[in-house]
Amino acid sequence: MSKTKAKTKQAAASAPAATSPNIDIGISTGDRKKIAEGLSRFLADSYTLYLKTHNFHWNVTGPMFNSLHTMFETQYTEQWTALDEIAERIRALGYNAPGSYGEFVRLSSIQEESGADGVPGWQGMVKQLVTGNEAVCRTARKVLKTADDAGDDPSVDLLTQRLQTHEKYAWMLRSLLE
Repeated sequence: MSKTKAKTKQAAASAPAATSPNIDIGISTGDRKKIAEGLSRFLADSYTLYLKTHNFHWNVTGPMFNSLHTMFETQYTEQWTALDEIAERIRALGYNAPGSYGEFVRLSSIQEESGADGVPGWQGMVKQLVTGNEAVCRTARKVLKTADDAGDDPSVDLLTQRLQTHEKYAWMLRSLLE
């Protein structure tokens, strides 16, 4: 298969499937598709970060155990709720939200780490979560620009709120390493 065909096939595989072709909410079909594709990447990053945060909550040890165990729980609980909001926004735009590990791995910019056998110490966990939160912020900013250019205020609002949350999480986690 040629590189062009492979890229086209991969792009099609990462694009959310349209479920409601006759939507007229004041955003063109092309713009809705671009926003849904971006939100799908954002959802994948968000889910990957959620899973990593939850894993670290389960497996943290050491002198920072109590405070990190609690902090990670607070963060993953909030992140879990946000996943639903992101997926529902994709659906409101007329597209299916990704929902499998395979889709999330393919769409996410956050590197998948080892499970229980490869859990780092608490400082490594914090570093990975800083990096993950920053990655979510970068993805959100890209989608936010697309949504803003299309006049998609609900997506802009959702992404702005998520940016505030993830920038705060990154700052709080980063502060533990200073």
